[in-house]
Amino acid sequence: MASESNHNNFHALQAICYKRGSLRLLDQRKLPLETVYLDIQNSSVGWSAIKDMVVRGAPAIAIAAALSLAVEAVNLEAFEGTADDAASFLAQKLEYLVSSRPTAVNLSDAATKLKEIIVKAASTCSEGNAVFQAYIEAAEVMLEDDVASNKAIGSYGAKCFESQLKDAKKISILTHCNTGSLATAGYGTALGVIRAVHAQGILERAYCTETRPFNQGSRLTAFELVHDNIPATLIADSAAAALMKAGRVQGVIVGADRVAANGDTANKIGTYSLAVCAKHHGIPFYVAAPLTSVDLSLPSGEHIVIEERSAKELLNSRGGLGEQVAASGISVWNPAFDVTPADLISGIITEKGVISKNRDETFDIKGFVQKAVAV
Repeated sequence: MASESNHNNFHALQAICYKRGSLRLLDQRKLPLETVYLDIQNSSVGWSAIKDMVVRGAPAIAIAAALSLAVEAVNLEAFEGTADDAASFLAQKLEYLVSSRPTAVNLSDAATKLKEIIVKAASTCSEGNAVFQAYIEAAEVMLEDDVASNKAIGSYGAKCFESQLKDAKKISILTHCNTGSLATAGYGTALGVIRAVHAQGILERAYCTETRPFNQGSRLTAFELVHDNIPATLIADSAAAALMKAGRVQGVIVGADRVAANGDTANKIGTYSLAVCAKHHGIPFYVAAPLTSVDLSLPSGEHIVIEERSAKELLNSRGGLGEQVAASGISVWNPAFDVTPADLISGIITEKGVISKNRDETFDIKGFVQKAVAV
């Protein structure tokens, strides 16, 4: 991958810099010390960038995958095949891209939607290039839609927290992992809510965990909070319960990589612990995610496939990139995600509104999605 430093572009905190025929991804492994963009010329380079955590965060992964194939399609030498050949070529590439990070449902959801578009395009025209064009335009729309949906999540989330203020004038919120501009096409999901709460003047302080072992909280979330001049404090993952007991936080908000039909939610490892602690201390625990993170085909979180990552992330410093810090010969369990049961979740904030619990304390996610789609 060719790389270049790009300080001018970074004021907007863009993880994804795209114009037709060109995609550059901010190498998030190098943050916060270096700002390096990598050129993504095709889907195989895109696959490696996603697998190796150059780009991360479920929405950003989906968009980076779609755009890496769009760049490849723009720059293809003369394609000799038919429309069906073009559709088959694109579908195979999408399948391949989905294999880069299997837990994030946004990626497979994007691939499914894009496949529908290319099949439809192939059925209405005979030339391969027309199918490529339809694909490229659809991938570009996904990029625009993500920013709009993030801002809507932020707005609904801010209303949620505003309604909880009661006697206090301000609220402090704890978040985990990175769910901001760096995890999405821009603005963020859970961190987007914190941005919106801050913009309304009701945020006392944002707390972010380190988010071991890859430290997306200390490297990325802290970086975004400082960049935006949001009052913020970093804590060790293991300090969260003490923070809650001390009464220093009144709400928790996290993102999601997959939400099952009953509301069970897969998110970065450590999320479940926060939810248990929040429940014990009577603190509301919210999930912020676009509807593309909802997987109605899975009845519960037990069916969510949890990706296990390299032992090196625990054995070496800097999430596996630095020197050895653990004893040689120790075995390692390193799940990337855990599942938070729906009964620990207060509400799920989406771009179409907040999914609240029914009187029986369950979520009707299917009903909410059907109404949202019908509008």
